[in-house]
Amino acid sequence: MDTLTHALSGALLARATASKDAPPRSLPRRMAAGFLACAAPDLDFVIGFFGPVEYLLHHRGATHSLLLLPAWALVLSWVLAKLLREPGGWRAFYGVCALSLVAHIAGDLITSFGTMILAPVSDWRAGLGTTFIIDLWFSGIILLGLLAAVVFRRSALPARLALAVLAGYVGFQWTLKQEALEFATAQARALGMPSARIVAYPRAVTPFNWTVYVSDDVTHRFAHINLRRDTVREARAEDGFIARLDAPFRPMSEARWEVRSRFGETPDAHALARAAWESPGLAFYRWFAGMPAFDGITAGSTCAWFLDLRFVNPGSERVPFRYGACREGDAGPWRAMPRPVSARVTPVP
Repeated sequence: MDTLTHALSGALLARATASKDAPPRSLPRRMAAGFLACAAPDLDFVIGFFGPVEYLLHHRGATHSLLLLPAWALVLSWVLAKLLREPGGWRAFYGVCALSLVAHIAGDLITSFGTMILAPVSDWRAGLGTTFIIDLWFSGIILLGLLAAVVFRRSALPARLALAVLAGYVGFQWTLKQEALEFATAQARALGMPSARIVAYPRAVTPFNWTVYVSDDVTHRFAHINLRRDTVREARAEDGFIARLDAPFRPMSEARWEVRSRFGETPDAHALARAAWESPGLAFYRWFAGMPAFDGITAGSTCAWFLDLRFVNPGSERVPFRYGACREGDAGPWRAMPRPVSARVTPVP
């Protein structure tokens, strides 16, 4: 989830959980504490200054851990009590800071990136994959709840109703995910792939947009679908950014399946890509990538590149988290690295 939505959800939660007997003057401080505490886990963005690999290894790690949450709540409540000049000291903010941290973790847990909720004991990445990382409907519910809380500032009911609607919205997204999975399962049966891995990821613009995958050990077959659309939409040159993002999602009856290889189609590319993929340097990417696919070979070199299909969004040319491995000659050690933007690679079928 984006950091601003996290912060706003913290403010909404702080208002919803405020005591009926709380002095009116304390509410702005409490909501400010919720706002800042719920944004705080994303301070781990500083890991990116140490390198892209370190970012993948540790983002949504220790600062997003349920095990470390009590300690983080204590630190944040002490700092925010000083910053906001809370007369009651850190104890007045500990509860709201703890709840805000839970809200942040939950907001990331419903996306597909993955969150290490048991760090540092385990690097398992949990992710429900019901909600796109920037969901305007999700954020809009929070904003409307905050506006209602301002209008009816003497009551916590508007904030509580907004949280209930938010939970219902995520539940609705879960049911849509099951529809998408059923569609992909039917495709797997039609292809005679009963043991295929079936996955569905949410996409931008509307909760009805999904990308579904039918994968085996060799290829990924995937389609961008809209669960309620009955006609194909064509993107036009004059369309805005949102319309261009939305247009590629086709009705299920008109689904267009694409195929991406895990290691390339030709024998030479396959051998090189598999050797690069299995090299020790790419262990971090094997751990991270949910839908790894071959991304090409740099012409005139022994550099093989990979991407994670979870982050290939139709209508957007930007694909983050592309990595590969290079070696000198045919027997040198593999060195892992992010794919340069300027890399010229062989076409991928």
